[in-house]
Amino acid sequence: MTTDNIGAIGINEAGQLFIKPETACFALIWRSATEVHWNDKEGYLFSPKPREWSYLDWYKHIIGVVKDEYGYKLIVTSNTNWLSVPDDLQQQIIGL
Repeated sequence: MTTDNIGAIGINEAGQLFIKPETACFALIWRSATEVHWNDKEGYLFSPKPREWSYLDWYKHIIGVVKDEYGYKLIVTSNTNWLSVPDDLQQQIIGL
Protein backbone atom coordinates (compact mmCIF):
# COMPACT_ATOMS: atom_id res chain seq x y z
CA MET A 1 0.00 0.00 0.00
CA THR A 2 1.20 3.48 -0.88
CA THR A 3 1.19 6.15 1.82
CA ASP A 4 0.96 9.91 1.69
CA ASN A 5 0.91 12.43 4.49
CA ILE A 6 -2.06 14.72 4.90
CA GLY A 7 -0.92 18.31 4.39
CA ALA A 8 -4.18 19.86 5.58
CA ILE A 9 -7.61 19.03 6.91
CA GLY A 10 -10.25 21.70 6.94
CA ILE A 11 -13.81 22.81 6.59
CA ASN A 12 -14.29 25.16 3.65
CA GLU A 13 -16.71 28.08 3.24
CA ALA A 14 -19.38 25.72 1.86
CA GLY A 15 -19.23 23.62 5.04
CA GLN A 16 -17.50 20.70 3.30
CA LEU A 17 -14.79 18.68 5.00
CA PHE A 18 -11.62 18.55 2.92
CA ILE A 19 -8.42 16.52 3.09
CA LYS A 20 -5.37 17.74 1.18
CA PRO A 21 -2.73 15.07 0.53
CA GLU A 22 0.86 16.32 0.37
CA THR A 23 1.61 14.79 -3.04
CA ALA A 24 -1.11 12.43 -4.31
CA CYS A 25 -3.84 13.43 -6.76
CA PHE A 26 -7.22 11.69 -6.92
CA ALA A 27 -8.82 13.54 -9.85
CA LEU A 28 -11.01 10.61 -10.95
CA ILE A 29 -12.34 9.65 -7.51
CA TRP A 30 -15.81 10.88 -8.49
CA ARG A 31 -16.10 7.69 -10.57
CA SER A 32 -16.35 5.68 -7.35
CA ALA A 33 -19.89 7.10 -6.82
CA THR A 34 -19.20 7.52 -3.10
CA GLU A 35 -19.89 11.28 -2.79
CA VAL A 36 -16.15 11.88 -2.41
CA HIS A 37 -14.85 14.48 -4.85
CA TRP A 38 -11.57 16.10 -5.88
CA ASN A 39 -11.04 19.86 -6.09
CA ASP A 40 -8.52 20.13 -8.92
CA LYS A 41 -7.77 23.82 -8.35
CA GLU A 42 -7.00 23.43 -4.63
CA GLY A 43 -5.73 19.83 -4.77
CA TYR A 44 -7.94 18.30 -2.11
CA LEU A 45 -10.56 15.62 -1.52
CA PHE A 46 -13.89 16.81 -0.15
CA SER A 47 -17.26 15.60 1.04
CA PRO A 48 -20.69 17.14 0.74
CA LYS A 49 -21.82 19.34 3.61
CA PRO A 50 -22.88 16.91 6.35
CA ARG A 51 -26.54 15.95 6.39
CA GLU A 52 -26.94 12.68 8.27
CA TRP A 53 -23.24 11.93 8.78
CA SER A 54 -20.93 13.92 11.04
CA TYR A 55 -17.64 15.41 9.91
CA LEU A 56 -15.88 12.51 11.61
CA ASP A 57 -18.00 10.03 9.62
CA TRP A 58 -17.07 11.84 6.40
CA TYR A 59 -13.39 11.86 7.35
CA LYS A 60 -13.45 8.09 7.89
CA HIS A 61 -15.38 7.61 4.64
CA ILE A 62 -12.93 9.68 2.56
CA ILE A 63 -9.94 7.84 4.04
CA GLY A 64 -11.63 4.49 3.39
CA VAL A 65 -12.56 5.31 -0.20
CA VAL A 66 -9.01 6.42 -1.02
CA LYS A 67 -7.68 3.20 0.50
CA ASP A 68 -10.17 0.95 -1.32
CA GLU A 69 -10.16 2.71 -4.70
CA TYR A 70 -6.51 3.77 -4.96
CA GLY A 71 -4.61 1.66 -2.44
CA TYR A 72 -3.41 4.79 -0.61
CA LYS A 73 -3.18 5.27 3.13
CA LEU A 74 -3.46 8.95 4.04
CA ILE A 75 -1.73 9.77 7.32
CA VAL A 76 -2.23 12.63 9.78
CA THR A 77 1.15 13.90 10.98
CA SER A 78 2.36 16.55 13.39
CA ASN A 79 2.79 18.78 10.31
CA THR A 80 -0.85 18.48 9.20
CA ASN A 81 -2.46 21.94 9.08
CA TRP A 82 -5.93 22.28 10.58
CA LEU A 83 -8.14 24.90 8.94
CA SER A 84 -11.46 25.83 10.60
CA VAL A 85 -11.66 22.43 12.32
CA PRO A 86 -12.99 22.51 15.89
CA ASP A 87 -10.59 21.21 18.55
CA ASP A 88 -12.82 18.29 19.51
CA LEU A 89 -12.98 17.09 15.90
CA GLN A 90 -9.19 17.43 15.59
CA GLN A 91 -8.75 15.24 18.64
CA GLN A 92 -11.21 12.66 17.36
CA ILE A 93 -9.38 12.44 14.02
CA ILE A 94 -5.95 12.25 15.68
CA GLY A 95 -7.28 9.50 17.96
CA LEU A 96 -8.23 7.20 15.06
